[in-house]
Amino acid sequence: MTVLSDKPIHLIGVPLDLGGNRRGTDMGPSAFRISGIAEQLSRLGRAVVDKGDIVTPIPETKGSGDVHKRYVKDIARVCQKLFQTVLTSLDEGALPIVLGGDHSLGSGSVAAASAHQRKQGKKLGLIWVDAHGDMNTPQTSDSGNVHGMPLAALLGSEPAELARLGGDHPAVEAGTTVLVGIRNLDEIEKQLVRASKVHVFTMKDVDRFGITQVMEQALAIACRGTGGVHISFDMDVCDPSIAPGVGTPVKGGLDYREAHVVMEMAAECGQVTSLDLVELNPTLDIRNATAELGTELALSAMGKQIL
Repeated sequence: MTVLSDKPIHLIGVPLDLGGNRRGTDMGPSAFRISGIAEQLSRLGRAVVDKGDIVTPIPETKGSGDVHKRYVKDIARVCQKLFQTVLTSLDEGALPIVLGGDHSLGSGSVAAASAHQRKQGKKLGLIWVDAHGDMNTPQTSDSGNVHGMPLAALLGSEPAELARLGGDHPAVEAGTTVLVGIRNLDEIEKQLVRASKVHVFTMKDVDRFGITQVMEQALAIACRGTGGVHISFDMDVCDPSIAPGVGTPVKGGLDYREAHVVMEMAAECGQVTSLDLVELNPTLDIRNATAELGTELALSAMGKQIL
């Protein structure tokens, strides 16, 4: 049965590209707006409010700091602002869609969704849809790029600057955290993911069982004993043939229909509280195709019906 929310939608832009090693994700929120995301969401009959962008510095104006977690202090300040903005939206009864921006912003958006649930005595379920695990730490990362670390922080590890944005406890628990679409982990990160006890569905699982069965299981895990589910969707989970505008493309990703099924089934479960769309890099895109895909996926996540 489809359960659709009538909550107003708040769009929150985060023009952040401090977390990666390629410039351009700071233009992601603008590309989503150019694709008409607000107007198209409004056609679903939902009230849509664009809350503008979180003020974010650019690398040229900042020193990178610790080479093991580059720009982490500036990233943490941005994520703290995002935390407050997303939490306010949730407290007002809205459903925030965060437009990125590199995936380090997830440290703020997910922490806010978790804090909102804790106010009600509940836990948050998390579905992290990504080609990568994002569970490196400053000790294990070869690059020091923080966009490869946000999930580690949310589970309570490093980097410390991001791990406690929402309080003294980890934002999410491994038992209600699911990774979907994984296909590019280095050897050390594989060990970290296994040790964390999060639930992982790789692209091999998608190929073997089909995206419908994978999402049925993922949603069951994320919804079990939780008050709601946050979806953090990295555009690089999609195959580069349909999503060329990402900084870290990996062949063999979700195809067009598989990506939509992820969002359609999330909408049908009726438990989605908030959504990230991240790692859009318009400088690498082709005629804004990736932004348009992301907009279409947002529509599916908000309940757009095929029939």
